[in-house]
Amino acid sequence: MEIRVLDIEDAECCHELRLHSLLDSPEAFLTTYEIQSARPIEEIRQQIKPDDGRFTLGAFEDNHLVGMVTFVRESRTKIIHKGTIYAMYVAPDSRGQGLGKALIQELVRRASLLDGLEQINLTVISDNAAAKQLYASCGFKVFGIERNAMKSGGQYWDEENMVLFLT
Repeated sequence: MEIRVLDIEDAECCHELRLHSLLDSPEAFLTTYEIQSARPIEEIRQQIKPDDGRFTLGAFEDNHLVGMVTFVRESRTKIIHKGTIYAMYVAPDSRGQGLGKALIQELVRRASLLDGLEQINLTVISDNAAAKQLYASCGFKVFGIERNAMKSGGQYWDEENMVLFLT
């Protein structure tokens, strides 16, 4: 297994895995398959291009992208001490091997090198026990629950807000 920061040349495989994630677990993400599948590849390239406050990590098995997670640091002055995890996903065939934990641990390691970053936040669907256990095993703690945080097709999902304090 190799974990590394994705860049513009990874756009196609990143987009493919993202679409797979939206079909596999549509309730876990804010966007939809229909919205993401219509995006031009150049837009995907620009989105995954790392910068000082944003990066996407990819996990590869035999040179095939099987997991990814994105970190985005806040840019406004009063909240620049925070960053957020988005779009965490590991393909079903690669689950249960510690890959998700390795992705989160590498994200935390890299993010903690950013000057002045003090905390990392994330949200997780309340009934996603496996994801909640993963985040808890990496030190994240629940600090609130948002009822009916997402709605699709008349169904609601609650989200748990979690935080990891770095200092």
